[in-house]
Amino acid sequence: MLSLLAASGLLIALPGVSNADDEDFEFWLNPSVSTDLDEDTGIEFETAQRFRSSSEGRADTYFGRLWIKQKLRPNVTLGGALERRINDGGRDETRLMQQLSTKHSIWRTRLRLEQRFVDGADQIGLRLRPRLGVAIPIDDAERWTFVTDAELFLTLQSTSDGGDTGLTGLRTQIGVGFDATDSLSLSAVYLRQQDYEDDGPDTIGHAPLIGIEYAF
Repeated sequence: MLSLLAASGLLIALPGVSNADDEDFEFWLNPSVSTDLDEDTGIEFETAQRFRSSSEGRADTYFGRLWIKQKLRPNVTLGGALERRINDGGRDETRLMQQLSTKHSIWRTRLRLEQRFVDGADQIGLRLRPRLGVAIPIDDAERWTFVTDAELFLTLQSTSDGGDTGLTGLRTQIGVGFDATDSLSLSAVYLRQQDYEDDGPDTIGHAPLIGIEYAF
């Protein structure tokens, strides 16, 4: 699965691989704040603001997400979250998430399972999201880091009866992270989101993503 994820991410990022023509630019912000409850347990409140072009039929999206995270080992973290997501134009959504994250030298993995409760939907959506990435320090003090990853969206059950299942999306990112202080981390990446459509052109978004993380 990991090798498939890496290969898929590299393939989809190459110009000319996809013949999709429904593409547009977006702008994403991802502020979050976190604190430790004890040596191995922490909580995080994560938000996102995704600004899109309504004239292209793409709704702005905002969410608030509360995480509780437990370190199982120094390089393994288990997390669970509750999220409320607001989409301009309706079909707002509540999500439950379970997530396992690992670090292996420069390698980063994440496996997330989502239960999606979309307002007015036929049924609960189930989605699995495996992600593989790298984080490479690029200065002697290790305050700057090169980051890149690829994430598959595997829909186990659609939120609509008869909706698409299987591989329904791919997200790739590339950029840098910066530890401004012991408490404040910043990141700036280019993100490419591709949603696979069975009955039409794929939907592709290109977005600068600014991350702001504060821990206390």
